[in-house]
Amino acid sequence: MISRVADHCFWFGRYLERTESTARLLQVTASLALDSELTPEQCWQPVVITAGEQERFAELCGPFAAADGDAVQRYLTLDERVPVSLRSSIAAARENARSSRDVISLEAWEIVNELHLYLMSPAAREDFEEHPYGFYRRVRREAQLCLGLLRATMLHDTPLYFCWLGVLLERVGQTARILDVQYHAFLAAESAGRGAYPIVEVSLWLSLLRACYGFEPFMKIHRGIVSAQSVAAFLIFEPRFPRGVRHGLRRVRDLPSRSGPRRPERRFRERTRASRRWKSFVARSRASTPEARRPRPPSAAARPSSSSRRAERTCSSPSSRSRRPRGSSPPGCCSTARGCGRRP
Repeated sequence: MISRVADHCFWFGRYLERTESTARLLQVTASLALDSELTPEQCWQPVVITAGEQERFAELCGPFAAADGDAVQRYLTLDERVPVSLRSSIAAARENARSSRDVISLEAWEIVNELHLYLMSPAAREDFEEHPYGFYRRVRREAQLCLGLLRATMLHDTPLYFCWLGVLLERVGQTARILDVQYHAFLAAESAGRGAYPIVEVSLWLSLLRACYGFEPFMKIHRGIVSAQSVAAFLIFEPRFPRGVRHGLRRVRDLPSRSGPRRPERRFRERTRASRRWKSFVARSRASTPEARRPRPPSAAARPSSSSRRAERTCSSPSSRSRRPRGSSPPGCCSTARGCGRRP
């Protein structure tokens, strides 16, 4: 695969993951602003910093616009001047998919094209103004559907690995930025002597877990004990959490070994290993069938012949035992030297 196609596949996956992460972060923050006792600036300022748009946002919307939740949401949703907004990210993902259309599956292309047309239509602005939660949920589901279709409809070879490389790097970066911004916000509040109450602090860490899809996995491991150290350790070091930093970097490390050229001896080893697995699977399948458990009739070699059966009947009959002298054997007996071995 040429480098131009690899570059388009990489950025297609990265922009798609960025769209889903931004929509999820906006949705969780909107819910947090309604339920928590924080000021609007404390809720929405970390979102702008996480997106890396603090300077441009202050230039376009004003230095104090971070206290306005509606302004932050409009800025990161439908503003075409912002390169990280939902509309701009989907437009960039669609352009990269169009440039690499020969390797991107038709199903994934249809989903990203439909999402792009929806965000560019007046219906998207109407949905955003009337029901932001439903708007974010639709964007998230469309992006997740496209990510799933990539793995379900494309060949698992180099184009898909480059797409997934962009997805994983963007996912790791989003998790690390969200955790970093939240942690520094807590440090700044404590240094200024206006730290949050413990219950408010717990709600903030729980909202951070929800922003990373880590609420339920964290609760299953830590049994409801929420602290800054436990949340940070879970998001960074937990190897089983698919959006954790450690898990993402490990999968990024394993991708080049799959996407690189394979040598003939490696292909031979893989085919040999696959053949052995298939043979063992077939053997186990045959052994588990009901026909294999039934007792089989004896084979022809183990089955006695007709002459031996006649000789056995002759030896065991009472008339032959009464007429036969002791120590002698009748004709055709099973033992010519010592008789049939039965005492008369």
